[in-house]
Amino acid sequence: MSRVCELSGKAVMSGNNVSHALNRTRRVFRPNLIKASLLSDVLGQSVALKISTSALRTVEHNGGLDNFLVKARDVNLSLKARRLKKLVKQKLAAQAA
Repeated sequence: MSRVCELSGKAVMSGNNVSHALNRTRRVFRPNLIKASLLSDVLGQSVALKISTSALRTVEHNGGLDNFLVKARDVNLSLKARRLKKLVKQKLAAQAA
């Protein structure tokens, strides 16, 4: 799963460079990926993920990794992120009980 954001599912896209003379040549649009360590408050540990910068901003906007994972759809998440989401939900359920 290289060049794919683990949280948003953003991946490589392809398209055309279009010149002034309307000549078209193929090109690749790559997502802006970074390796980030995000802190999970519920689990009490940091998690290293390969995410896009827009996903990092969204995580911060939602109030942290745990809130983002609880709200996120499983279709967009990677296998590692889905497992992390499951652990967070279990821990939150245990704290509520």
